[in-house]
Amino acid sequence: MGNREYKPTLAQLRTFVTIAEQKHFVSAATKLGISQPSLSQALAALETGLGIQLIERSTRRVIVTPTGEELLPYAKATLEAADAFVAQSRGVFGELAGPLNIGIIPTIAPYILPALLTLLEEEYPELQPRIVESQTEHLLQRLRDGHIDVAVLATPTAASGVTDIPLYDEAFAVVTSPEHPLAGRGDLPLEALKDMDLLLLDDGHCLRDQIVELCKLAEVNRTPGAQSATRATSLTTVVQLVVAGLGSTLVPLSAVATECGRPGLAVSTFDASVDAKRTVGLAVRASSRRHAEFEQLGQLITRAYREATESGRTLLPR
Repeated sequence: MGNREYKPTLAQLRTFVTIAEQKHFVSAATKLGISQPSLSQALAALETGLGIQLIERSTRRVIVTPTGEELLPYAKATLEAADAFVAQSRGVFGELAGPLNIGIIPTIAPYILPALLTLLEEEYPELQPRIVESQTEHLLQRLRDGHIDVAVLATPTAASGVTDIPLYDEAFAVVTSPEHPLAGRGDLPLEALKDMDLLLLDDGHCLRDQIVELCKLAEVNRTPGAQSATRATSLTTVVQLVVAGLGSTLVPLSAVATECGRPGLAVSTFDASVDAKRTVGLAVRASSRRHAEFEQLGQLITRAYREATESGRTLLPR
């Protein structure tokens, strides 16, 4: 029977987990950077303290006992929590490292992630980004609940308990068929929206709401897509509907390179005097002490956005 006062050390738990994963004492010792006798001693101390056998070892193989299999997930969870604790403590001092859960809305994620993940790997190799793509409302709820650390979305959010960090303004481009009278122009007035049968994302996407607001400013008499049975949950689908001749749409500039290079499309832009854009920023919990980290993250997100927009410039009107 084990000692009820016994508390295993993190080193002992790490020894058990590594042996269970490697199924080999020499390999486990090599991975941990310790000698095999030290490895055996750490496992023996853990088993003696608990009063149970976790590992069966013979000259030919290593077997995790049924009790060991049952306890293994708890040992892993303990080690992950300890690692997260250390990473969080680093974050307090502004060091971008360890696990970081990043929420991103669907009209941003596909277009900046390739460049962003590359930049993070190059400049912050100790960071472990975990990406959650979802609509704004869901991301804000997950942020408030502590399931994600930061969210990349259109700001301002006006959400309670959340602070916005603005990053960049992103203009919208107009996507039509090549035969449309306004195709390929670089000086569209906002009133041009009156001459378009606009296709929008489904309810819940902030991009839909932003375009609807632009239509109100343009005094479009009907709500875009209100009478249509067509429903799309991604920009890719909306753009494919434009290719099929079902209407026109607006896309953020960062999406042009990915979405608008296919045949059957023409891209137009608004006149420089037209305020047709969105502000993208970071939403963070007001109580968080990791703002220095998030400022660093925001700088890389802005760089990734610029790379994405630069890639699509050849498709824009000259």
